[in-house]
Amino acid sequence: MNYKYPREEKLKQKNDISLLFEKGKWKTCGNLRVISLSSEEFTQHKVGVSVSKRYFKKAVHRNRIKRLLREVYRLNKAQFLEKFGENSLTMLFYVSPTLPKNYQEIEEEFLKLLKK
Repeated sequence: MNYKYPREEKLKQKNDISLLFEKGKWKTCGNLRVISLSSEEFTQHKVGVSVSKRYFKKAVHRNRIKRLLREVYRLNKAQFLEKFGENSLTMLFYVSPTLPKNYQEIEEEFLKLLKK
């Protein structure tokens, strides 16, 4: 399995993000929330990560959580692709007002979300 998170897999285009929010399906598990949209017209999967500025005022904390989310995705990409498909747009959100203690806490919730 390729454990990289290259530029082609990053969800950045405004058109893709707006399409995802219009037609995507939401799932929540603990502090993680995912919106996903699968379609045959997408050539590959793209993943984005977001953390609310409402809960984390300091950019240092938001960036830390985003790094952890990207790392969890990168290391568990195989299970993620099984769940959401090869041709999909997906966005991960961290929705808790408390800072995660460590990487394992986020990884546990991510794996629960994939099994849901």
